[in-house]
Amino acid sequence: MTSIRTLTRRTALVVATATAALALAACGGDGSGSGHGGHGSSSTGGGASASAEATNGAHNAQDVAFAQGMIPHHQQALEMARLAAERAGSAEVKDLATRIEKAQDPEIRTMTGWLKSWGEEVPKAMPGMDHSAHGGMSGMMSPQDMDKLEKASGKTFDTLFLTMMVEHHEGAVEMATTEKDKGAYGPAKATAEDIVTAQNAEISEMNKLLGKD
Repeated sequence: MTSIRTLTRRTALVVATATAALALAACGGDGSGSGHGGHGSSSTGGGASASAEATNGAHNAQDVAFAQGMIPHHQQALEMARLAAERAGSAEVKDLATRIEKAQDPEIRTMTGWLKSWGEEVPKAMPGMDHSAHGGMSGMMSPQDMDKLEKASGKTFDTLFLTMMVEHHEGAVEMATTEKDKGAYGPAKATAEDIVTAQNAEISEMNKLLGKD
């Protein structure tokens, strides 16, 4: 009888101990979860800071020069492309101009956002700029070139547009290649890569339309 009582007492003790251990584990789990949640919040905050730092700090002077140069460069391309809607003679030129506008307009907005986030000056729209006044902006048309294009129409416009846009694109590719080689900001280098790929393809297309390929 004594043995049975002893065994019963020991069993009850084991059960009580196990129950207490489970309770402590659950408690510890809650505390750990809560602590992890707190750590997670802190980590998220750190991630946000890191993200902000990447946007605002992980860039160099070349990234700034690229955005400040490419914005007006793109703006002039858009000015040229918009003339094609009414002045171009061929459907191929009108289609190309539409694609140029669709590609470059969003890139202007993106680069404007970078400059604002970096606290840098955003170039104003300067149509018809003479690239001689902007040494780093290769391929820019002079005011005289733009005036000639604005007055042309039909086949004459098509030839002028394609000839000028080839030169303009070659300048953009040169600027974008420099960004790829010397820039630090990932999104800017990726945009530069896109510009090189897209505009080299359009240069080939335009040369074919001009009968050069």
